[in-house]
Amino acid sequence: MATKKKSDTLKIRWVVSFIGCPRSMRQTIRGLGFRRMNQVVERPDNPSIRGMIARVHHLVRIEE
Repeated sequence: MATKKKSDTLKIRWVVSFIGCPRSMRQTIRGLGFRRMNQVVERPDNPSIRGMIARVHHLVRIEE
């Protein structure tokens, strides 16, 4: 059986403001669960979350 590890989640930090970005990027940031700058959220490591990160990769950082 496969066991869940801590590495099955991603810690993501929002580091750059979305002022001037298209609405879809703003919605992606909000969809990831961010409410304020420099906030860190923990999300499962799955293709949908990876796709959301890829859309806003210049606004967020993945932390170890």
